[in-house]
Amino acid sequence: MFTSLSDRLAATFKNLRGKGRLSEADVDATVREIRTALLEADVAVSVVRDFCARVRERSLSSEVSGALNPAQQVVKIVNDELIAILGGETRRLRFAKTPPTFILLAGLQGAGKTTLAGKLAKHLKDNGHAPLLVAADLQRPNAVDQLRIVGERAGVPVYAPEPGNGVGNPVEVAKQSRDYAEVHVHDIVIVDTAGRLAVDSELMQQLRDVRDAVTPDEILLVVDAMIGQDAVRTAEEFGDGVGFDGVVLTKLDGDARGGAALSIVSVTGRPVLFASTGEGLADFETFHPDRMAGRILDMGDVLTLIEQAEKAFDADQVEQMARKVARGDDFTLTDFLQQMQAVRKMGSLGKMLGMLPGMGDVKAQLEQVDEKEIDRVSAIIQSMTPAERDDPKLLNASRRQRIARGSGTTVTNVNSLVERFGEAQKMMKQMRGGKGMPAMPGMPGFGAGGGKKSKGRSGQVVKAKKGRSGNPAKRAVEEQSRPASQPGSLLQSGAMDPADVDLPPELRDLFKQ
Repeated sequence: MFTSLSDRLAATFKNLRGKGRLSEADVDATVREIRTALLEADVAVSVVRDFCARVRERSLSSEVSGALNPAQQVVKIVNDELIAILGGETRRLRFAKTPPTFILLAGLQGAGKTTLAGKLAKHLKDNGHAPLLVAADLQRPNAVDQLRIVGERAGVPVYAPEPGNGVGNPVEVAKQSRDYAEVHVHDIVIVDTAGRLAVDSELMQQLRDVRDAVTPDEILLVVDAMIGQDAVRTAEEFGDGVGFDGVVLTKLDGDARGGAALSIVSVTGRPVLFASTGEGLADFETFHPDRMAGRILDMGDVLTLIEQAEKAFDADQVEQMARKVARGDDFTLTDFLQQMQAVRKMGSLGKMLGMLPGMGDVKAQLEQVDEKEIDRVSAIIQSMTPAERDDPKLLNASRRQRIARGSGTTVTNVNSLVERFGEAQKMMKQMRGGKGMPAMPGMPGFGAGGGKKSKGRSGQVVKAKKGRSGNPAKRAVEEQSRPASQPGSLLQSGAMDPADVDLPPELRDLFKQ
């Protein structure tokens, strides 16, 4: 969502690099570019005015003039101010002293309340709570059925005593849900309410009645981040009509300019608690202002990446793998498959790599990463017998043809996987022998990697990729003759060196393969 804004800010900061001292004209030019970038991102004019005034004031102060690197100090100032307009500190849910805690969801139709209710319920369930979904949207066609389906997918029960479609009293449903939650020992109740295409008096009155009936501990306004300044105006109207405690932004994975996320906190004075970043139930995260500011400024979001890795990688499997390596046991295709499946749980490879610092320069290549490569690799390994997974040397020509047919791939794909896996095994043996990190073998979706010299199954010697010449003229000729990298071959292209990236341990193990 913030791609355009990130690109504009990155270009602005590049103009400051290499300057040992910033003049007032330099600061004014930078602030002017920042103002244009924010306005183009559909940020509220009042927010832009205050933001730029604070950045200019701080950039002309002694904290920049006395800095060893003024350009980096300006970036830090912009980062600090972005964190401030995004809310400052992470705001957590407030829970009732005596369960159940009631969370009331409000918002317009199309904002994604019902799906968001399921995402929030799954998030709370994964954190040890016992949530209950309440179907109090009895007007929109099939809203009750939709919530039942979402609840089933999330593994969370749904209280829906009325059929909906215009039948039933949402206030009574909300009242009865408290008794139901207490009897069935649910510590959190999430009430999905009706919406309208636009704010009107009938909608506000119904929400006030439901609010007064259950006295919620949190009223969360669900806002579609793709509707720009309309989202801010809608939030102001809900604030005046019903009141709310926090905001949940949906569709943050869209291609809108992001003005709502940057404006809504400053305009309404209410924090953003959660963000929906995709269509899946797992595409939901706590909103951290500092991490979001880091993404906008291409500083990465390694903490969120680590949290996702911790959820995806089974601790017992990681410990078992560590013991296996320590004993000197062979790394098998079964182990490889387990790690591929764990990576798949983390979501999009492009999105994961985009959380690493400095990936803005290879944004186009991130978009070309083949997300289906892991699925193809998994299908190939799953088409093997247990014996073949433990000992790939058993894979003769006929077995490889069988595996290719069973996985819906080609013999070439099977051969490529076996070769890459052989490189991974060599790496594990070298690491156990204390020889350090060898050249990185290919990763699914990133093309084949390189070693020094290796022999394929046919015995043919595969030459290593040549390094760049130290002669500038000769290097230019080499770069012109070098073939363009294929889509998805991010590591192969040399645009990103994995050794230069500070990865979490789980992902570092993955890249080693």
